Amino acid sequence: MLKRLLDYNEGEEFDLVLMVKNSQLRQDKRGKHYLLMQLADSSGSIRANYWQAQAEDASRFNAGTVVEASGMIEDYHNHDQIKLFSIHPVSPDDQVDLSQLVATAPEKPAEIEKEIKDFVAQIDNKNWHDLVDFLLKKWSSRFFAYPAGKSNHHAYKGGLAFHTLTMLKDARGLADNYPAVNRSLLYAGCILHDMGKVLELSGPVATQYTAEGNLVGHLVLIDEQLMLAAQELKIDLASEDLLLLRHMVLSHHGRYEYGSPKLPALLEAELLHRIDDLDAAVNAITTELSTTKPGEFTPPLMSQDGRRYYRPRQER
Repeated sequence: MLKRLLDYNEGEEFDLVLMVKNSQLRQDKRGKHYLLMQLADSSGSIRANYWQAQAEDASRFNAGTVVEASGMIEDYHNHDQIKLFSIHPVSPDDQVDLSQLVATAPEKPAEIEKEIKDFVAQIDNKNWHDLVDFLLKKWSSRFFAYPAGKSNHHAYKGGLAFHTLTMLKDARGLADNYPAVNRSLLYAGCILHDMGKVLELSGPVATQYTAEGNLVGHLVLIDEQLMLAAQELKIDLASEDLLLLRHMVLSHHGRYEYGSPKLPALLEAELLHRIDDLDAAVNAITTELSTTKPGEFTPPLMSQDGRRYYRPRQER
């Protein structure tokens, strides 16, 4: 079996076809240009510095560029980094299997889809069920393929659906423990809360924000989709059912400074915000810990207010 990028250990050399996940043109203390890059394949990504860069290399090695790179894995502040020997874009004539260059969700897409649809079937309020079912079918091809974000959490192919499924499982446990929770409303909110990202993001490969994503954002985009779906399904636009579901998606970031136009004002909306925040945090932390050596700390995680997390020497 061919080794992938994250299969190589410190001191090992490699020659691989990789994808530029992101790159930034910077200057060192002497004023010379270099590219700070993340090179990736389906196993994950590792930081690399291209010291011989010229200003025009920023466009040669932008996000999504497929490259052939040779180098060695080295230690940088207790984390892996690539020491590049050479790097050049792969010719468009070369047939490259992009599926081998993009990280994917840890569960098979068909299984994720089946499990989410099982939760849809448990939504017993007809209006909520019909709205969720309609929008899930409308955006199915994107919803089950897109990442949940560009970089912060679940930033891999199928990440949006996997994040949604994990939240639904958390929601099920909370609804089991707290009888006051409206299970149908919470499930509907979990499925819809990030669905606007199918319009906010460009796709699973070299993910960027679309014009709609930058100018409107996924909370407002899914609210618009809800209204359009309600019109098509002939659901009363003034109904409380629609009002509650709109509140769920619009308030799920939990704070004004995080982009929500309203704070959670329903028990289910409060739970949705906390479940979303919890799953995003767990994913971000475990992703960093997976590339951190035992007995060391992760780099500061911006999504966690710059905190660093420790990986114990003895793990179960």
